[in-house]
Order: sequence, then C-alpha cells, then structure tokens
Amino acid sequence: MSILSNLKLVVGKRHLTASPVVHRRNKLVAKLHEQIELCEAKKAGNTYAPKHLKTYTNKQTGERMTVEAVKRVKEWFWISDSGKINLAIKYGAKTLTLNKKTKANCIELTNGDELISTLKALKADVLDGALDEAIEEVSTATREGFGR
Repeated sequence: MSILSNLKLVVGKRHLTASPVVHRRNKLVAKLHEQIELCEAKKAGNTYAPKHLKTYTNKQTGERMTVEAVKRVKEWFWISDSGKINLAIKYGAKTLTLNKKTKANCIELTNGDELISTLKALKADVLDGALDEAIEEVSTATREGFGR
C-alpha cells in the first residue's frame, strides 16, 4: 500500500511574487529592523556594521570577484535643538508623511529607550498596514520622477 493513499492530496499553485503592497511593507520592515539594531548597538556602546556581498570586476585580470563589504546604515534619528530625539521614517531616500493634516514627518521622543520601543511598535504597525498610504504616496512620487 502506497503512502500517497493515506495523505490528503490537493491541487496547489505557489505564487512566486508577493503583491506590491506586501513587498513595500517588507522592504520598510527590513529597514526598521536595521534602525533597531543600530540603536541597540549605540546603546551598548558598539558599532553596527552589517555585511553585504559586493561584486566587482578586477581591472588587471578582467575576472568578476565577490567580496564581503560593510553596508552603510544612515540614522533616521537626530537630536533637535530642544534636546529631544526626532525620528523620521524613510522609504528609500524620501521621508514619509506621518499625518496628512499637519504634514508632520517626524516623531519626537525623549530618550533612547523610547526610541527603540517606538521603532519596534512601528515595525509591527507597518506589518499591519498602518503606513501603506504614506508608502504608496512616496513610491508613486519616485516612479513619476523616472518619467513613467
């Protein structure tokens, strides 16, 4: 007797690509994760230096080589004149508008612990779709910049 006769068999099709909305969310969540790691490393007094693979062509031999390089992560936060921490959420090179009525684009925080907890909460909110409209707006503006 075959093992297949004991199993439930169905017709299934695997989707190779995610919807654009899910792709944008995942992209922003990955960047938020980098910011969380950066903040936690700064809090511990360390440096955060993620690695990525970089491919280049050797000019003497002409062969393609892959090396591991340090990825540069820019901080999304800074200390304002009032001594508070301002946090801007970025999608690519653009800053997201967090409130359409007031055109607010930063979150004001008091200390580093609040910054880390806010980033973690934002990460969960992005997965729930809270910033989809702001991401779509920035993404559309970027596409229009390329003349599409």
